[in-house]
Amino acid sequence: MLPIWACTIMYSVIFTQMSSLFVEQGEAMDPRLRGFPLPAASMSAFDICSVLACTLLYRFLVVPLSNNPRGITELQRMGVGLLIGMLAMVAAGVTEIQRLRRVSPGEHASRLSILWQIPQYILVGASEVFMYVGQLEFFNGQAPDGIKSFGSSLCMASMSVGNYFSSMLVNLVMAVTVRGGAMPGWIPEDLNTGHMDRFYFLIAALAAVDLVLFVMCAKWYKCINLEEDDSTSCLKEGQLEDDELDRVSLNALSV
Repeated sequence: MLPIWACTIMYSVIFTQMSSLFVEQGEAMDPRLRGFPLPAASMSAFDICSVLACTLLYRFLVVPLSNNPRGITELQRMGVGLLIGMLAMVAAGVTEIQRLRRVSPGEHASRLSILWQIPQYILVGASEVFMYVGQLEFFNGQAPDGIKSFGSSLCMASMSVGNYFSSMLVNLVMAVTVRGGAMPGWIPEDLNTGHMDRFYFLIAALAAVDLVLFVMCAKWYKCINLEEDDSTSCLKEGQLEDDELDRVSLNALSV
């Protein structure tokens, strides 16, 4: 179970970007929406809307099509979430390329509309529905009866380690790309002189490698067969998804 847990850390790195680099990227874009300024931090509302929409789609579309009251398996959900998270980083990188192309000399903000960030926020929200709910179900379900709380703690530990790893990755990338002060680096204070798109693509590449490792670990892992009726299973899944919605809402408010 621990190798699978280790593979979920990379997703937490992806999720962390939504409350850090996504906001910095948005602040360097055109925030005007028909004359009304749209704060960069408020773009996380699209993440919440995506979580709500994808949760409904999963319950009323994926579950009936799968002929299983729980839908696809927990490991499959986690894999899909990691894949969508990787696509979110690709979308963020493409947005950054377009933003840099529309920067006027001497100006901080690009002429590119902040609405270009919507796809990356939507993809992150969709990935949460699959990854975090599947992660909670998997670790809680596979943990022995006496230490069920250990499964929940693994989920929180994955997020914490992911945050630390994200900070380490940023510092490492800046140390390598600055090159003794001769270059501004990929993520300088003035994003117009950097290449944050390359950092996004780096995370996407790391996520792709992590996805391959996750698939290998998932095939190797032998799940514990839990005997529970369908009603209990559905209630548990619904509770986990409600907890995920509450967590996303609190995260958006903190941003």
